[in-house]
Amino acid sequence: MATILCLETATTNCSVALSENGSVIAFREDNSKEYSHAERLHVFIEEALEEANINLNDISAIAISKGPGSYTGLRIGVSSAKGLSYSLDKPLISIPTLQSLVMQVKDQTDYIIPMLDARRMEVYASVYNGKKQEIRNTKAEVLNENSFSEYLEKGTVTFIGNGVVKFKEICNHANAKFVEGKMPTALSMAFLAYEKFQQNDFEDVAYFEPYYLKDFIKT
Repeated sequence: MATILCLETATTNCSVALSENGSVIAFREDNSKEYSHAERLHVFIEEALEEANINLNDISAIAISKGPGSYTGLRIGVSSAKGLSYSLDKPLISIPTLQSLVMQVKDQTDYIIPMLDARRMEVYASVYNGKKQEIRNTKAEVLNENSFSEYLEKGTVTFIGNGVVKFKEICNHANAKFVEGKMPTALSMAFLAYEKFQQNDFEDVAYFEPYYLKDFIKT
């Protein structure tokens, strides 16, 4: 039995999930507009453990959303995950933040493009095929009416994440589908973390750093 503690702090959404073999057994989340991570993260961890009737020493691994995203949120989450991993002597698993957004797409589509708001008309985005396999790595890019046209011309493209709102205003392509109101969440990390656990795909706790993608801009 693999019991994994999943932490998501890459955006304003602060969430914690406990999973057993990829299935969530306890969950806490605060999706307020203000960053509550410093105040809520460890409270959520304690509450999730209590709900699942599990001791912190009984978990098998800690999984953290590694970015890109908010510098502040990522720093808090990764520091907490590394501290727990080191003190408990448990493996550390990292999950790309955009991949957890992709896992929330349920409808059939040819491509999935998760995007996080990076201020003004810029987003952090990557590209996945309909099987949820990454086919283009993550980039910070400024949106315009021709963004992602090479994929839109080939088939249906589902855009998801908090960067969708501003792209929807300038993209009128018939193949574009927009999933609004979705944020990275620890719920979507559970299955991905369990896959990595089975593969012994762990991070070096001493050297692991968040994937900021860009230089620090205070958020």
